[in-house]
Amino acid sequence: MTDPLPLRAAIVPVTAFEQNCSLMWCTKTMRGVVIDAGGDLPRLKQAIAKAGITIEKLLVTHGHMDHCGMAGVLAAELGVPIEGPHEDDRFWIEGLEEAAARYGMEGHTFEPDRWLVDGDTVSFGEVTLDVIHCPGHTPGHVVFHHAPSRFAIVGDVLFRGSIGRTDFPRGNHADLIASITGKLWPLGDNVTFIPGHGPTSTFGEERRTNPFVADRNFG
Repeated sequence: MTDPLPLRAAIVPVTAFEQNCSLMWCTKTMRGVVIDAGGDLPRLKQAIAKAGITIEKLLVTHGHMDHCGMAGVLAAELGVPIEGPHEDDRFWIEGLEEAAARYGMEGHTFEPDRWLVDGDTVSFGEVTLDVIHCPGHTPGHVVFHHAPSRFAIVGDVLFRGSIGRTDFPRGNHADLIASITGKLWPLGDNVTFIPGHGPTSTFGEERRTNPFVADRNFG
């Protein structure tokens, strides 16, 4: 029996930061992507094998170590390209090895095969995701959205009950709030999202209850 959903996703927590690395795949072709391969590659490869999917490419939401520290290594092992983030995060990716040493973790710099900009699309199997540039947590952060499934991968822009930190270099609180309220909320309250850390939620739930970006804050 064919899967009625065109898209499936699985969360694989990685690194000491429990970052939500995600596998996403086209159910018709069983071809997919790894989003934010921050570390724990044996665990990731085991999850890929268990899901029975063929990885076409790696996607990156932003340049922080726990999200992409091992992306270059995994891409080389799988023989696939890396797409994302926006090039404004180049300085973060260039500093991955220094950051890894600081935290006692493994991380390696890499050059994405394709930097992404707002309005781009990325594809795998028969699935196409929209790319939304959402600066604030980092200047080059991007979000991946699949409108037909009402589903998004938002990295560290938004969390259940919280928002991304903006006290890192080139972080900007006003930009982050604008990204969430101006770019994510218009996608619809019924969009379910996987954040970079912690449990999933919906945009509607966060508009009602999130103390940082609830609608009541802007009335």
